[in-house]
Amino acid sequence: MLSFSDVFTEIAVLLTIATVLGTLALWLRQPVIIAFIAVGVLVGPAGLDLVAADEQVELLAELGITLLLFVVGLKLDPHEISTVGPVAIVAGLGQIAVTGIIGYAIAMLLKMNLITSFYVAIALTFSSTIVVIKLLSDKKEIDALHSRIAVGILIVQDIVVILVTIALSALKGTTRYSSIGQALPLIVVKASAFLLILWLIDRYLLPRMLHLVAYSTELLILFAITWAIALAAIAHSLEFSKEVGAFLAGITLASTSYRVTISSRLVSLRDFLLLFFFINLGIHIDVAHLGDEIFPALIFSIFVLIGKPIMLMTLLGAMEYRKYTSALVSFSLSQISEFSLILATLGVSLGHISTEIMGLITLIGIITMGVSTYAIIYSHSLYKLLSPWLSIFERKIPHREKTLDELAKSDVADIDAIVFGLGRYGGSILEDLQRAGLVVLGIDFDPQAVRFWRDRGVKTLYGDAEDPELTAALPLQNIPWAIVAIPGKRISLTLLHSLKQHGYTGRIALTSHSDRELNLLEEAGADLVLLPFRDAAREAAHTIVGAIDKEI
Repeated sequence: MLSFSDVFTEIAVLLTIATVLGTLALWLRQPVIIAFIAVGVLVGPAGLDLVAADEQVELLAELGITLLLFVVGLKLDPHEISTVGPVAIVAGLGQIAVTGIIGYAIAMLLKMNLITSFYVAIALTFSSTIVVIKLLSDKKEIDALHSRIAVGILIVQDIVVILVTIALSALKGTTRYSSIGQALPLIVVKASAFLLILWLIDRYLLPRMLHLVAYSTELLILFAITWAIALAAIAHSLEFSKEVGAFLAGITLASTSYRVTISSRLVSLRDFLLLFFFINLGIHIDVAHLGDEIFPALIFSIFVLIGKPIMLMTLLGAMEYRKYTSALVSFSLSQISEFSLILATLGVSLGHISTEIMGLITLIGIITMGVSTYAIIYSHSLYKLLSPWLSIFERKIPHREKTLDELAKSDVADIDAIVFGLGRYGGSILEDLQRAGLVVLGIDFDPQAVRFWRDRGVKTLYGDAEDPELTAALPLQNIPWAIVAIPGKRISLTLLHSLKQHGYTGRIALTSHSDRELNLLEEAGADLVLLPFRDAAREAAHTIVGAIDKEI
């Protein structure tokens, strides 16, 4: 074992290795979570055996989990929970139940005992919030309907996993008693008293304290971290888990006007400290027995990568969503969660499962997160490939997304232009065209944008520009202009080719943020290429010149 002169040097070496492997993971388009677990294996006893500062790494790991649960609690604003909608609740709970039951059956068939089967099954049910939101945000699809449904399901899963964590952590308080029945009354009393005191503080004291510290952002963030760690410590002293205390701390601040500021400022700190959780996880993986877990890990991984999406597509299809939306939601959620690893860690600390099972769940996480990353990145191409076989998951009339059918029955002969993308730029184009007396059909994958313009009397449709079935369903015959107000070469070329493939003979305007793409888009067949930044700069310069002329 190599030795370092001090803990600071050892942590510096760990961070250096993590940076190198994290960069490699990004190059391979993999979640950095996998790289950080690999760092732990590399520097742990099974690898270079570099880590002597176990206590320091574990402390940082615990702080990372505490902040993770605190930030999750911050996002659970009661108003937002109420807007998740029935689809997220039904699909989320339905998927958890079915995945858990089938996962439990598979574990029993692999000769695991009852408690081990429970832990493995529950680990399979959750999907990774960190991986999914990061990749969907990178793809700029976070506002799409399929992303909203996926995020809603993730919120439901987060709530369930917290309830499971609370239930399991309560078992820590039963070890001093001869039975759970004997300990249960005391657990209920302690939990009730803790929640009552917390409610009183939240109702009468916390708002005043926040108001006092909010004059300084730095002090506000310091107060939030202190509140999270203090409640985690109190929960731990009451023989609950620190994670439960941190989660409750987040919930108490979730309905305040400061939660967005606190959450946004803590994300980077949370991610940095979580690095040590995954490193610590890798350090404690028993690599000697990992080979024995490869076969069951592959079985469970295939179930998560294929079985879980099939269940979700079945549930969403039954709720009358199109196969396109169902498929993209399902591709996004085809992995296990970082919370699965946290629950497994809790199971080891309670003595419910062995380190070998912890290694099995970690191996499932590495496989499913790695493969599902590519499924999310290339979801549209994957959908095109699988589309002919996905119709069984779609009702003949998917009423949840029947706007295309309704449009086909309406009078579309007077439409002068279609605008794809109703964001700030597309919405401005639509508004100016309307003012000029033109009749415009607006299309966007953000349901709120569609609703906004529809309420103002504009003909609008929900549609994803990368959905190959979208242009096939549009009434393209007599519309003079198709305007793509979504920047990006890939989306522009996809829509251009799809429009031409379906016989569109009108003129096509594409949008680019880069002069380099101008010639490429024109060569591909665009009649007009819009450059928003250049055009806006010219308009601003024209306005300024006009103002100067008036002064002269």
